[in-house]
Amino acid sequence: MNILVTGAAGFIGSALCRRFLDRGDEVVGIDNLNDYYDPALKRDRLALLTPSTGFSFTKMDLEDAAALRGLVISGSFDRVVNLAAQAGVRYSIDNPAAYAASNLTGFLNVLEACRAARTPHLVYASSSSVYGLNDTRPFSVHGPANHPSSLYAATKKANELMAHSYSHLYALPTTGLRFFTVYGPWGRPDMAYFKFALAIAQGRTIDVYNNGDMLRDFTYIDDIVEGVMRAADSIPVPDPAWNAAAPDPARSSAPYRVYNIGNNKPERLSRFIQVLEDCLGMKAVKNFLPMQPGDVYATEADIDDLVRDFGWKPTTGIEEGLARFSSWFLPRYAKGQP
Repeated sequence: MNILVTGAAGFIGSALCRRFLDRGDEVVGIDNLNDYYDPALKRDRLALLTPSTGFSFTKMDLEDAAALRGLVISGSFDRVVNLAAQAGVRYSIDNPAAYAASNLTGFLNVLEACRAARTPHLVYASSSSVYGLNDTRPFSVHGPANHPSSLYAATKKANELMAHSYSHLYALPTTGLRFFTVYGPWGRPDMAYFKFALAIAQGRTIDVYNNGDMLRDFTYIDDIVEGVMRAADSIPVPDPAWNAAAPDPARSSAPYRVYNIGNNKPERLSRFIQVLEDCLGMKAVKNFLPMQPGDVYATEADIDDLVRDFGWKPTTGIEEGLARFSSWFLPRYAKGQP
């Protein structure tokens, strides 16, 4: 297939491009290479992709509606996978405008471009953050997600609603994927596990919120990518059983679906840190702090739909995943590398 991946220099985007290329797809990647975290890491990820003859890259911002529309129309893509977004829960508290620009205006431009190009299937990243104050676990795509605890989460929920309107109005097939705490090699330095590893390697104190008593459904990058690929290959169709009198949020009379992609096995943060220490061969100096604004106590993915529709579920435990991350991390960051 011919596939457009936005956010191609990002953690998930670069890994996804690699997998598409490995199976023989043609991939066009776009990214604005912003400085939310070190752009050098983004360029290093791209450097792994550019030798592939099936890959091309264009530096582009989703807010440039005309350029994006022109690319999507001229590219005649079989799939568009939108992973570009302003990420981070805590950053959204101090920088709300960045989220409105990238996650709302940028996503609207993606939808408009796909509508104009009659794209066969748009897949986009949502987030487990949309569940917010919902404490009914495991989190199900069939339940409500109406009380976000951060602006970031609110923008991701808005993306799902925006996508549904385009699926309904223009019969644009869309699939939203709620990712649960992604980790692994080539990850984002702003993520907690990466910051922990850097601090541990450098002998600095790590901040552990809520005394480590938080549960997260940590999901390894390879499992996330496999889920995205399976979702991209499955174009949604209208659900003839959908009932407007008892509406299912994850399905519709339009070609629209929402799935969780999570490990379905929450781990306590304190244990996650312990496994990371073991994999790095170093002990952490911990500074225990209260829960932070925007955080939630626990996340846990209900993946029944994933298993039913795709015959697959994530399988990588944190022992294996953190060992792989540490093998990548130590040569690059624990010996003086930037």
